[in-house]
Amino acid sequence: MPAISSNDLKNGISLKIDGGLFSVVEFQHVKPGKGGAFVRTKLRNMRSGAVIERTYRADERLEQAIIDKRDMQYLYRDGADYMFMDQTTYDQVPVSSKSLGDAVNFLKETGTAILMLSDDEIIGVELPASVELLVSETEPGIQGDRVSGARKPATLETGYVVQVPLFVEPGEMIKVDTRSGDYITRA
Repeated sequence: MPAISSNDLKNGISLKIDGGLFSVVEFQHVKPGKGGAFVRTKLRNMRSGAVIERTYRADERLEQAIIDKRDMQYLYRDGADYMFMDQTTYDQVPVSSKSLGDAVNFLKETGTAILMLSDDEIIGVELPASVELLVSETEPGIQGDRVSGARKPATLETGYVVQVPLFVEPGEMIKVDTRSGDYITRA
């Protein structure tokens, strides 16, 4: 693995620290009037999502992790695993739902995602900012229920439940934000 200096840290860089994979969330180079310079960082564990703070001396060597991002297409679900196909090599890769996290709520067959791999281990997934999903069931909007901004629960084709406006009916396509899980608009 390549080593980088603590002075070269930037947001988004991946590091291997104590056997774990971390992504730099925030960094600050500090040069006090007395003593040596140092770099204060906030690091996010790429597996668990926990955020830690670490301080490094200026010019301290850190081990950079190589993260391979591959464009994959979701094919189908096989028991507890989700089958993806690499868009360049056409290899099929089984991925556990634990590795995908909340992304399973927005995966639609033939949909695409970018899987992040480190040493052939899937450590994360990047989805498009929004996806279009079919509303499989929801209660009808009640006549006279016209409170401004009123919402009702709707179950999507993936099984995810989202709050939607009263006018949304079963069978409609809606756009959902994959980062927050919120309804955006009708598709």
